Amino acid sequence: MVADVADAMASANVAAVLLRLANADERSLINLVKEIAPAVQRRDVALILADRDDIVARSGADGAHLGNVEALKEAVSRLKPKNIAGAGGLRTRHDAMEAGQAGADYVMFGEPDAVGHRPAFEAVLDRVGWWAEVFEVPCVAYAARLDEIPALAGAGADFVAVGEAVFDDPRGVRAALAEAAARLGGAGGAP
Repeated sequence: MVADVADAMASANVAAVLLRLANADERSLINLVKEIAPAVQRRDVALILADRDDIVARSGADGAHLGNVEALKEAVSRLKPKNIAGAGGLRTRHDAMEAGQAGADYVMFGEPDAVGHRPAFEAVLDRVGWWAEVFEVPCVAYAARLDEIPALAGAGADFVAVGEAVFDDPRGVRAALAEAAARLGGAGGAP
């Protein structure tokens, strides 16, 4: 699977891979990330661990994506300045502003919560547009479907996360990433 994903990244301009790890002992997780990191990083793509800031430094990952403002505040001093500290799970504008003030390297809007619910697409577009207008910290918008990409980029997202829209595509990761890149390219060239 690692080789397939690394190979598929050749079909799109991928900035980062957000890796969600299953529960396992710490040593096993560190070893797994050490195995994955070179395949991702040799393409100049950052490897970001979801909610595992505790193993970033020992695993060779580039940073962590924290699932709420409190987790970000706790992790930012351990991660920065060497590693990336990203913020997700931002349900309100106030949460987003707090993340920015706490030192987030990026904020993400629209990602599903732990049970798979995500904000309404219109709310995500509104939040992305507001953030892009007011703040300098990069904004990542989560696209649940590939057809959401142009609108998210058009709203001002600096990056678009594709997740399951790519990995669950019956055509395969490579074809889905190529389509995502084409849709992003047609939306005004957001990275």
